[in-house]
Amino acid sequence: MSHRNARLTVHGRRLLVERILSGRPVAHVAAEMGICRPTAYKWLRRWRELGAAGLLDRPSRPRSTPHRTPPQVEEKVCRLRTSRKLGPARIGPILGLAPSTVHRILTRHGLHRLAWLDRPTGTPIRRYEHDRPGELVHVDVKKLGRIPDGGGWRALGRAACPDRRRTTGYDYIHSAIDDHTRIAYSEIHPDEKAATCAAFLRRAAAFFATCGISRIERVLTDNAWSYRKATAWQQALADLGATGKRTRAYRPQTNGKVERFNRTLLDEWAYISPYSSNTERAAALQDFLHTYNHHRCHTALGGQPPISRVNNAAGQYS
Repeated sequence: MSHRNARLTVHGRRLLVERILSGRPVAHVAAEMGICRPTAYKWLRRWRELGAAGLLDRPSRPRSTPHRTPPQVEEKVCRLRTSRKLGPARIGPILGLAPSTVHRILTRHGLHRLAWLDRPTGTPIRRYEHDRPGELVHVDVKKLGRIPDGGGWRALGRAACPDRRRTTGYDYIHSAIDDHTRIAYSEIHPDEKAATCAAFLRRAAAFFATCGISRIERVLTDNAWSYRKATAWQQALADLGATGKRTRAYRPQTNGKVERFNRTLLDEWAYISPYSSNTERAAALQDFLHTYNHHRCHTALGGQPPISRVNNAAGQYS
């Protein structure tokens, strides 16, 4: 990836080649773009050899690493990690390796975090992701205590609110997130009844359509009654032409994307600042959703916001 002070990005290199191919001297084009002639000739040569692919950044990884730890030793490190759940400081003395070397080996094989392993078996947990936007949408509800007028204990302090366990009621945050793109949509409602859930699903589908996700194929929910037995929910699925899917009982990993989004809601919206009223917190939700979908970097998307994957998918499947 180009650094922040780079003279040429991929688009700049393409522009460089286009100007040279138009018949202009290489030296003149190089001077205009603030680079030297050897650099201009380098990108022109790569374009002639590989086409558009030659203008992309090449990895800095060496072609060979003669001093890399032998595969047999790496296998022993991985075996100790998965079978005995040992860390680098304990695996190193057993095999005669430095802990830093063991850590690099574990990182290379995706075993450097115990949270990524299934504790009983020691096998890495495989996270799934569907291939197309709209192929699967996760839906869930998060219950959140309402804020009394004037602020709750987070704004006034625990001493000022000795009866903080008493609440003025609850808000139910209904959320839907697309499995492939991570585009999210949320609404605040006073309940989680079947009619409320069904109406939310229809509005979520309309929102996804404005983002370029024209059709929802499947909807994944937990095993709440509103999703299992309610006629209103089944009718909403039928109107959208979608199939309803439910998670296994007590397996939040199945719909982990919306569960993780719920935690992001709490960290970056509900608890990010001490609100003075419930209305103030509710008004901040739409700003958070816009930031999340259009500006917030997502680790699962290579540091890009969800809307970027929607645009990429639109070009891929158009």
